[in-house]
Amino acid sequence: MAKSNHKTSMLTILVLIIAVLVLVSMAESRGLGFPKKSLPSCSIVYGVQSGDTCFGVSQAFNLTTTFFGSVNPNLDCDSLFVGQWLCVVGTA
Repeated sequence: MAKSNHKTSMLTILVLIIAVLVLVSMAESRGLGFPKKSLPSCSIVYGVQSGDTCFGVSQAFNLTTTFFGSVNPNLDCDSLFVGQWLCVVGTA
């Protein structure tokens, strides 16, 4: 009888785990999680010239550094190169 109870409790645990996985899967498929991040959109770009810095470009176009960074995600300001396109007008 003890083996039967052990098998029953193991089966119950397995069923509960599967039920939780199904519920999580359903919740994710319905978008019930974190809000999706929107990607920035750029409408005007500027080509980097010799001597340009991120701060200088953002000042030249009257942009806050926060906004400039948000419309140029993943930009490494220490590695700008001549001809690189930077977004100067867009939505974050």
